[in-house]
Amino acid sequence: MKRKNLIFMITLVISVAFAFSSPLALAKDMTKKDLVAEAKKSIVEISVADAKAMSGKAGIIILDVREPNEYNAGHIVGAQNLPRGLLEFKIAKKIPDKNATIVVYCKTGGRGSLATLRLGKMGYKNVKNMDGGWKAWKKAGYPTE
Repeated sequence: MKRKNLIFMITLVISVAFAFSSPLALAKDMTKKDLVAEAKKSIVEISVADAKAMSGKAGIIILDVREPNEYNAGHIVGAQNLPRGLLEFKIAKKIPDKNATIVVYCKTGGRGSLATLRLGKMGYKNVKNMDGGWKAWKKAGYPTE
């Protein structure tokens, strides 16, 4: 009986120690706005004009991380679509070259910022987020398809 109590107590102490040392125990209560703001501190952002100057050039990949229905309603000429929710699972097949120059965009810049951060963490070295996203591109009057 004493041995069972000892084993139970040791297990309990170890469980509590792991619970308080896990990343979830230290998690912050962040909003989507906070997450995007934090991502923007660690990524490279370019203007819509800079993205336009890069689009269509050899070796530049324009990556639309909006949902397929958003992409199908209109997108930057030549952009490839890979929704933000599938990014980590499909990027290696879609863009295997981790040295490729990638310009990421979404509707307004939030998902693009998060996707750009994630791509950097996955080893992609030349990733930039287009500030303002699709809305800014359309407002500038740049070509779409």
